[in-house]
Amino acid sequence: MRNKFIICAFILGNSLCFAQAQTSSNYKIVNKIHLDGDQKWDLLFSDDQAGRLYVSHGDRVQVVDEAKGELVGQVLGLKGVHGIAVAPEFNKGFISTKNDNMVTIFDTRTFETLKTVAVGKSPDAILYDAFSKKVFVFNGHSNNANVIDPSNNNMVATVDFTGNPELSVTDGKGKIYVNLESASAIAVINSTTYKVEHVWPIAPGEEPTGLALDNETQRLFTVCANKLMMVLNAENGAVITKLPIGGKADGAAFDPVLKRAYSSNGEGTLTIVQESTGDKFSVIETLPTQTGAKTIAINQLTHHVYLPTANSEPVQAGEKSKLAPGSFIVLDIMAQ
Repeated sequence: MRNKFIICAFILGNSLCFAQAQTSSNYKIVNKIHLDGDQKWDLLFSDDQAGRLYVSHGDRVQVVDEAKGELVGQVLGLKGVHGIAVAPEFNKGFISTKNDNMVTIFDTRTFETLKTVAVGKSPDAILYDAFSKKVFVFNGHSNNANVIDPSNNNMVATVDFTGNPELSVTDGKGKIYVNLESASAIAVINSTTYKVEHVWPIAPGEEPTGLALDNETQRLFTVCANKLMMVLNAENGAVITKLPIGGKADGAAFDPVLKRAYSSNGEGTLTIVQESTGDKFSVIETLPTQTGAKTIAINQLTHHVYLPTANSEPVQAGEKSKLAPGSFIVLDIMAQ
């Protein structure tokens, strides 16, 4: 082993060692879950305990049994779905729709709509915080978040930002972190006072979208438009390191058991980053996925990773891209 290391490090160079490390984890697409409908998609959410995957798909949310890879329900009649959150103790789900600036509240047992709530402009990411027992709806065009109380389905507060909010994550202990895309920063919200306590720059990262958290080591992983994953200290905002990712990244996830962070890249790759002791982070694999697979959800119990996408039809120069009918799928990925 010693001689092999010396040859790798000094004769062939560090780049070869890195390439060997990348191939060691052997992630694979183990299933392609086909779902009806030819509309656009955005975020998806895994209810890990229930084993259900909630998938945004134009005018509906499609609910998939993760173990069987089969559709078990739908929430219909929506106008441009972008995000889904679930509050398990209330048996309620929350859906943000950009086209009408609404949040639809539904019963997770029957999938029936309970109420709609008007929110800010262009609601996108949405998060349930079990610590405060509130739902946070992040509005991309009004640079704020609305807070909804699941116990009565009413809005209780509005949080303002210095840039447009993207994806968010909670530490379950009173802090919510949200990417501010236009400000290239992360805002820290107190989930009970609804106040922004900090705004941390993420340079050299630019225009962050997806965000994930290792709650044990207090490390944030934010994926950026300039093909970087920035790792920050979640306690003080200090930038720890940067890692290369693919282009058009729009989602991030973290597996606390495997200690791996993921970046879903719309160019058609999944970047997998290993966290090791001593604040060491390395890209261990770049898995080819499919063009358009830019958002992500992970079941932290089963370690399955999910990415939605569809094929595009050939178009003439200057025309908008068109989705190929019947091609919408969710890629089911895991390490072998």
